[in-house]
Amino acid sequence: MSFSAFENLQISVTDRIATLTVSRLKALNALNEPTLHELHTAIAEVAAAAAAGTVGGLIITGEGEKAFVAGADIAMMSGLASDRGEEFAHLGSDVFGAIENLTIPVIAAVNGFALGGGCELLLCCDFAYAATNAKFGQPEVNLGLICGFGGTQRLPRKVGYGHAMELLMTGTVIGAEEALRIGLVNRVLPLEDLMPAVVKTMTTILSKAPLSVTRSKQLAQRSFDLPIAEGLAEECAIFGEIFASPDAKEGTTAFVEKRPAIFSHQR
Repeated sequence: MSFSAFENLQISVTDRIATLTVSRLKALNALNEPTLHELHTAIAEVAAAAAAGTVGGLIITGEGEKAFVAGADIAMMSGLASDRGEEFAHLGSDVFGAIENLTIPVIAAVNGFALGGGCELLLCCDFAYAATNAKFGQPEVNLGLICGFGGTQRLPRKVGYGHAMELLMTGTVIGAEEALRIGLVNRVLPLEDLMPAVVKTMTTILSKAPLSVTRSKQLAQRSFDLPIAEGLAEECAIFGEIFASPDAKEGTTAFVEKRPAIFSHQR
């Protein structure tokens, strides 16, 4: 499957791993309305490729060595009419929700500034690795604003209420090691090692049973919305579904026979 040509994004696919790069280098990859619309189209195309089996995982990063996504485009926002704020927030929220709802694994490779909308972008990925030069924060209070793309909802779920409220209420920018300490990112690496490490992890994930990966993601996401008893019951039901799948038969047989499992690409 071929992807659309974009002005502010780049997409490539290698070994069923799609890499989506936000590419507005002069603006530190800040998200303006055209870029958000392009992201919406790109994610729909990635979802279609995932359904077709040609893409098994997505990596999101930013162009250059300074920024993942520095935030929403403040210069553009300052020129918006006051009654357009909710519309702009819905645009970003819908796009980030589409990323979060992808059935395939999504990893953020944070190669620099991830502030405001950039931090919210990594929050809708399954997890993130960061370069040592990365900076994180939700500085909206410094602008008389609040998060508009999901930060108030996803950040407490990611790092806990206390850490989230400190970031949301102070607008403090933190470094990669502090982001690692509070659980905002999973690993911190030198910039030159970041993408190879993310690709290696994604390759490992794609070597596993695809249906197992997809259902694990779906169940984990729903755990935030369900009482524990309902979540456990749903887990048992999904376990039963997967237990009857060809990949479960292949995986358990391969284990007994002491050989590598050969899984399908079916989700």
